[in-house]
Amino acid sequence: MANKIFILDTNVLVHDPMALFNFKGATVGIPSIVLEELDKFKMEMSERGRNSREATRLLDSFRERGSLKDGINLDNGGTLEVLFLVENNLPHIPFYLDINDNKILLTALMTKNNGHDVVFVSKDINARVKADALGIAATDYVKEHISIDEFYRGWTNFDVPAVELKKDFPSILDSLVDKKKLAINEFILLTSQHNPYNYRVFRYLGGRHFRIVHEPLLRWPLKARNPQQLMALDLLLDNSIQFVTLFGPAGTGKTFLALLAALHKVLIEDEYEKLLVSRPVVPLGRDIGYLPGTVEEKLHSWMLPIYDNMEFIMHSSQVSMHLSDIEEDRYDRRNKNKKNIDRRDKKQQQQGTLRSMDELVKHGKLSLEAITYMRGRSIPYQYILIDEVQNLTPHEVKTLVSRVGEGSKIVLAGDPYQIDSPYLDFISNGLVVTSERFRGQRIFGTVYLQVSERSELSKLVTELL
Repeated sequence: MANKIFILDTNVLVHDPMALFNFKGATVGIPSIVLEELDKFKMEMSERGRNSREATRLLDSFRERGSLKDGINLDNGGTLEVLFLVENNLPHIPFYLDINDNKILLTALMTKNNGHDVVFVSKDINARVKADALGIAATDYVKEHISIDEFYRGWTNFDVPAVELKKDFPSILDSLVDKKKLAINEFILLTSQHNPYNYRVFRYLGGRHFRIVHEPLLRWPLKARNPQQLMALDLLLDNSIQFVTLFGPAGTGKTFLALLAALHKVLIEDEYEKLLVSRPVVPLGRDIGYLPGTVEEKLHSWMLPIYDNMEFIMHSSQVSMHLSDIEEDRYDRRNKNKKNIDRRDKKQQQQGTLRSMDELVKHGKLSLEAITYMRGRSIPYQYILIDEVQNLTPHEVKTLVSRVGEGSKIVLAGDPYQIDSPYLDFISNGLVVTSERFRGQRIFGTVYLQVSERSELSKLVTELL
């Protein structure tokens, strides 16, 4: 029987340097061309560069166990070896060999012709297609399988008779505990069988305990527009939940809800010292250095979606304050109240009216940072929002979440249907994978938001285009 060997493409190690250990009991082959590509990438000050350096360090540490050319034993029962092209043993392939990807495929084909059962592992779809055309078994690198139809949404919906919704705790909740394996902090959405707008939301706390989810009392005139937004706010405003993931299509309110809750926690409840917001910079070459100007100017351009949401929250706060002032002026005129009081400043202190992002930054209540500069830090007593996380690998998410210090809360938000990274997809991006792995942890909660709350035009674009 032929020896099975998993040959790893460069992008697998760039995606996850620890991939070397994830083929228990099997042989892992690293083409020599992969080493050259890692050497080229290691100088980059990006996540690709960091992962390349880490993979190279791991390979260097293995040299103490023997020759990588002959193969060394791994702790998981497998073996690791570096594969070289042998000039007098090269098969013919119908691809140009001046491309490293094709040299890696040539190595895989040569290994197969030498009698091995080869599986080519790559995050590159086109490389897998070419491998298949050469008769080489090819697969994506996914440590665990997450079905796009069965991923953990953080909530389950059930239709019940309207009379059940009038009970303090509908009887279906007990039966769900008996019949269905619920995760801690999973939401149960109970909807009337004849009226979808008549519903109640409960959060499972473990055992036979559920908590009724009510509309939160915010100081500003903003509230959830659908059940999933209500669930999200429940997690975002709960101090016992230190880690939250929000995901779903564009326009569902992920970033807006996270900012709203964070500002309320920082400015009104004084639970955290400040709000820290960051986003990956994938479409711009993985580094804001490609943009002109100072760091602040670069971040302003890249943080425009954050600015848009912040301005909407501030506008709502200021409108509420203005309407309140009008009502007070009318009252004063009716009662001939002529006290010289600056009610506006007094009320702003009482109600936490937002003035501008610049003031929040100036007073140390808001920080906008590039992910590049978060590595190696410990961030205590802050409400942290990382947006567009679907463009990060699980390894990158691990690096970010491990930065969370004492008394901090972190929220990851993103749309797994809009991924800019060429080596990530719905089931392998850091946002979805992290949500699956943290499922059931008491300090964690997630919500998949599915209803767009943008304009009618935006909804039509999503549906028709």
